[in-house]
Amino acid sequence: MKSSYWGYLLVILGIFVVAILMLTQSVTTSNTQDYYIVKEVTEAAMVDAIDYGYYREYGELKINKEKFVENFLRRFADSVGLSKTYTVEFYDLYEAPPKVSVQVSSDAGSFTVGTDTTEKSVTNRIDAILEISGEE
Repeated sequence: MKSSYWGYLLVILGIFVVAILMLTQSVTTSNTQDYYIVKEVTEAAMVDAIDYGYYREYGELKINKEKFVENFLRRFADSVGLSKTYTVEFYDLYEAPPKVSVQVSSDAGSFTVGTDTTEKSVTNRIDAILEISGEE
């Protein structure tokens, strides 16, 4: 009889551990994935938004703000799933020299333990400056 109680205890403990892991997993993996998605999408959108005509004429980098925002939103929407709600905000969009600041907030969900409900959100902010190196 004693060994069956130990078996019940291990099963209940296992269920408890799995429940805790499921609650915390969505917050921890979302933050890392969202950060790298925002970083890569920002870099790719800045490269896509380069005004090559201005570069050929004056030898300086310049991006088109509207093209950057369009490329960023398109690439970001292709990269994320539909399971979360994202809020994208753009700060400091400078065309020359090319500098952008992007903030992406995602709703990680709400957790209810007993009568206490906690809502979590994850915010990632990227400041990026595009530059070239080499001789002209």
